[in-house]
Amino acid sequence: MGQVTVRVNGYSHPVSCEDGQEQHLLQLAAEVEIKVGKVKAMGGQFGEARLLLLAALLLADDVHDLRVDVERARAGQPPLPRPAADAGLADRLSRIAERIEGIAQTLEHP
Repeated sequence: MGQVTVRVNGYSHPVSCEDGQEQHLLQLAAEVEIKVGKVKAMGGQFGEARLLLLAALLLADDVHDLRVDVERARAGQPPLPRPAADAGLADRLSRIAERIEGIAQTLEHP
């Protein structure tokens, strides 16, 4: 089994992977680091968990958009136009994160 150390937001994390997948895992970590950088560029004070949550939400949004594009391509339709940058994205992500944190708190303290 392979193992690499990925670096995200200044922290090193050893991660195991299948032999031969080390470079792929490093590329995935680089994508996460890009999203972390985008969240940081939005401004605001974020703890590590919130920062990673917002980065994960950005990645999930990318995956969603790609799935929609694939479904549309299979149906013979063009991809949906997407704005280059969403000015309200930071606010929307922050509100989503707050809602998730609220739900997590109610689950921890019934």
